[in-house]
Amino acid sequence: MAITAANQLELLQTAEAVAREKMIDPDLVIEAMEESLARAAKSRYGSEMDIRVAIDRRTGVATFTRVRTVVEDEELENYQAELTVDQAKQYKADPQVGDEIVDEVPPVELGRIAAQSAKQVILQKVREAERDRQYEEFKDRAGTIINGIVRREEYGNIIVDIGRGEAVLRRNEKIGRESYRPNDRIRVFIKDVRREPRGPQIFLSRTAPEFMAELFKMEVPEIYDGIIEIKAVARDPGSRAKIAVISYDSSIDPVGACVGMRGSRVQAVVNELQGEKIDIIPWNEDQPTFLVNALQPAEVSKVVLDEEAERIEVVVPDDQLSLAIGRRGQNVRLASQLTGLDIDIMTESQESERRQAEFAERTKLFMDTLDVDEFFAQLLVSEGFTNLEEVAYVDLDELLVIDGVDESTAEELQARARDHIEELNRKALENARALGVEDSLVDFEGLTPQMIEALAKDGVKSLEDFATCADWELAGGWTTVDGKRVKDEGLLEPYDVSLEEAQTLVMNARVQLGWVDPAELAAAEEDEDGEDLADAEVAEEDEA
Repeated sequence: MAITAANQLELLQTAEAVAREKMIDPDLVIEAMEESLARAAKSRYGSEMDIRVAIDRRTGVATFTRVRTVVEDEELENYQAELTVDQAKQYKADPQVGDEIVDEVPPVELGRIAAQSAKQVILQKVREAERDRQYEEFKDRAGTIINGIVRREEYGNIIVDIGRGEAVLRRNEKIGRESYRPNDRIRVFIKDVRREPRGPQIFLSRTAPEFMAELFKMEVPEIYDGIIEIKAVARDPGSRAKIAVISYDSSIDPVGACVGMRGSRVQAVVNELQGEKIDIIPWNEDQPTFLVNALQPAEVSKVVLDEEAERIEVVVPDDQLSLAIGRRGQNVRLASQLTGLDIDIMTESQESERRQAEFAERTKLFMDTLDVDEFFAQLLVSEGFTNLEEVAYVDLDELLVIDGVDESTAEELQARARDHIEELNRKALENARALGVEDSLVDFEGLTPQMIEALAKDGVKSLEDFATCADWELAGGWTTVDGKRVKDEGLLEPYDVSLEEAQTLVMNARVQLGWVDPAELAAAEEDEDGEDLADAEVAEEDEA
């Protein structure tokens, strides 16, 4: 097949037809044709030659050219695609290194093999262009809902026709009891769009919490307009869900707006989700209040929040425990997902037993260490004293408010408490030195003898060892493993050392050892304070 005047125009017509069918730019098809013709020409003239083909976009005329680059004499390697400055002078006046010499060469005739190769090149380029178009079209639609038609099922995954391509609804992204047949219409959430070697992969979902949020946005105009905001969603797909909403217009009830007249709005979402029960909860900035709302319909008696551990303790009446936990722990699990907190639920009787156990433990501590009777020890616990340090170093006036305690009794109590603490410190220091602790750690300000003993038992025996510790190793913390929060026990956690205090201690040790320049540390702290101040000013301006 030769590129003659008879079929020159046919090239353009073919390119237009392919471009229309695949919905891509005709120029991409023509560029693919140019590349395929250039490959065929190289197989005819030699693979080392730089043969290029240009197809006129108006007439369809294909021009074959040979391109050679001017190089230095000593760099000449490929005689077919390069030439020296002297050789180039017969083609161009005053040639320079890097110039290109272009010669037109006769068009080639395509044999059967060359024509087949050219066809493969064109098809490959068209497929790549089609994939790029599909990716560009759908990459910005991730996070939205789309309607599609079920085409087939492969290994439990549903292949969905979404108009200009196909997408995958994996079996773990389907609501449990759903089943589909070919040509069923389906509404799905575009969870992810990835560019992969075999083409763009579009992954769908019907179990994602965002799917429910988008459905509410479609059903509730106030959410679409931004008057009501969905703050959090937690789902047990196909069974139950909780959604937290807030209204930025005091005249609009966010829960009522989402429920709709006679439940029409929420019912539309429920029907789409195969009867999934939905609890609509008012969002609150105060986490304990929000949690009480999230645990509905169970009643809550008391809430204790541990912000550092991101845990919350909830006390419920004895007859409300099963309702608060829910079937198979569903209610408390969804409330935990919604609030982002780990929740411990106990009954009022369980909490009472725990309080009594703590009371008895502290009473025994004071009886054993202060040599007082049970009644007097109970008086101390009732007044809020929890350990010896509080008794030893509290203001004398706080002991005098206890019935039957005069000034001499208070002083005697403090003296006994201090003597016991000093004895404990002495023994702890002896044990630490026996373990090989160096004076550099003993003399370091901020560590008690008990802390030094605990560090020594874990192999931290010098100031250098201490300076290499991470703050969470000392204060403890929480890590997430397989979706569950796991407690990391800190070496100094029993002594109520916070993460910030651990950071300060470690940094002071590094400064003392000369590992950190105090001036640089001070400058960094000033910058941090400045950033915090700037953030606060911006927040005030936004509120204004």
